[in-house]
Amino acid sequence: MKNILMIVCLIFSSAKAQTAKEIITTVSDKMQGKSSYIEMKVTVERPKWSREMTLKSWSKGDDLGVSVVTSPAKEKGTVFLIRDKEVWNFLPSIDRTIKMPPSMMMQNWMGTDLTNDDLVKQTSLIDDYTQNIVGEEMLEGRNCWKIELIPSEEAAVVWGKIFTWVDQKDFMQLKTEFYDEDEYLVNTMLASNIKQFGDKMLPSKITVIPAEEEGNKTIIEYDVWKFDLEIDEQKFTTNYMKRIK
Repeated sequence: MKNILMIVCLIFSSAKAQTAKEIITTVSDKMQGKSSYIEMKVTVERPKWSREMTLKSWSKGDDLGVSVVTSPAKEKGTVFLIRDKEVWNFLPSIDRTIKMPPSMMMQNWMGTDLTNDDLVKQTSLIDDYTQNIVGEEMLEGRNCWKIELIPSEEAAVVWGKIFTWVDQKDFMQLKTEFYDEDEYLVNTMLASNIKQFGDKMLPSKITVIPAEEEGNKTIIEYDVWKFDLEIDEQKFTTNYMKRIK
């Protein structure tokens, strides 16, 4: 019994000893790996209508990511490229590639409740915010750290404050709240339907709920999620965007 109590105490002490930045870094590393490939469905729900689209997405390291819309036909072939925190958009309807200026980063992405800035959010949580553990709560039957993220004074970010709840066992973000500069809640992101993707446990469903738009939500469902693949870095260039399928 004494040995069992000692092991429990050591596990608890180890969890408490981790800093908030180490926790957020572990979350980011787990979701990205050295590289990743995803197939997903995005559903936009409104009080009187809904629509769906499907996408494929590739990432490499912290700063390279590209996504292509595979349906519906109207948006098929639309590509988003993230490179060194810059966002580029290829529009097949006009055969043109556009670099998104900072003024467009808070605009809704593809008519969803996500913003263009959310596309580059994960790395930003590590580099541009100060992280602090402010409590512990149970979510989805799991013990979670509640972590507050405050932007650094010099950081060019859109959120005034973020709270995120991270599972203490598998390092999954199960809930995230985004606040504006006046500390009003803007969006809540909920993670659910935890599944095994390769050797990782991850939420397969993300629901984004705007605070002030009743009945609105965006649901992201991951059907395929693979890690540590060989991906040619050419795929993450503006010249390659119109060839991605």
